[in-house]
Amino acid sequence: MRNFKDNAGRTWTVTLNVWAVKNVRDALGVDLLDLGADAKDDNGLLYRLIADPVLLVDVLYVVCKDQADEANVTDEQFGRAMAGDAIDGATKAFLEELADFTPSPRDRARARKVIDATWKLIDRAQDVLDARADAELDRAAEAALLALSGAEGSALGSSSGNSPASSEPTPAP
Repeated sequence: MRNFKDNAGRTWTVTLNVWAVKNVRDALGVDLLDLGADAKDDNGLLYRLIADPVLLVDVLYVVCKDQADEANVTDEQFGRAMAGDAIDGATKAFLEELADFTPSPRDRARARKVIDATWKLIDRAQDVLDARADAELDRAAEAALLALSGAEGSALGSSSGNSPASSEPTPAP
């Protein structure tokens, strides 16, 4: 069993067993036993759960339905309390529980490897995206500074360079 907290401060326990897997399959048409071994396969469940937080939260609500009913938390309330760090924590808790649910020790080990490899791939992709964003921000800042200095230079040049200087003193008021 794994736990996660939602943004309302409620702690939820993710417990996967045959009943929970069946309920998710019946309610959502999602087969939790078909992870999809390729993290790049956008038809694989693992990819879909990580890439689609709405699907993940729907699955979690079905898995945690008994707890939600006890706490009088509706599907809408559950979903409204899931954003940002809550989704990240819930994703990790759910995927770890899913790996532990896998029936055979070899399948469990393989599921953990696939999940670990997926997290590493996501981390590397985030690093690449961060580097690109930093480079783009640097380029944009440099372009803005060049444009600003060019605009100031032309404004200064037009105010001082286009009108002749007067040699006559300015009369006092």
